[in-house]
Amino acid sequence: MIADTLKKLGIQLPEAPGKGGLYAPTKMFGGNLVYVSGCGCNVAGKESFGKLGKEYTTEEGQEWARNAILNLLAVLERDLGSLDRIRSFEKITVFVASADEFYEQPQVANGATKLLQEVFGDEVGLPTRSAIGVNVLPGNIAVEIEALVSCK
Repeated sequence: MIADTLKKLGIQLPEAPGKGGLYAPTKMFGGNLVYVSGCGCNVAGKESFGKLGKEYTTEEGQEWARNAILNLLAVLERDLGSLDRIRSFEKITVFVASADEFYEQPQVANGATKLLQEVFGDEVGLPTRSAIGVNVLPGNIAVEIEALVSCK
């Protein structure tokens, strides 16, 4: 059970973040696929506002990516009822608010995929991935992640 793995790793999921607009946080399609809208990196007590390569280092960005994937997992747990329903993380897209001369978006994204690998293992947890540098993200957050997940 994924809950046992999280506990063993000392990971507690945050409360699923609320919506930031008029959209569905998750959308089921194709029978067993769920698309997860972008989840930001702010969790209670740890908030980021700014850009990688300016206010934050790559290592701090990895922590923001980890927090964003924790928020994404919290949304999945709320909407699926259990993380045990996850068959595979098919694709994640990691958006990184970046200074003009910051080129380490893939290293930032590793913070998210490393957590998925630790919790779900290589076969289920390692998705295809894009890491994209952007000028700004909603609310001036540093990292946002969206996902496509197959479910049981």
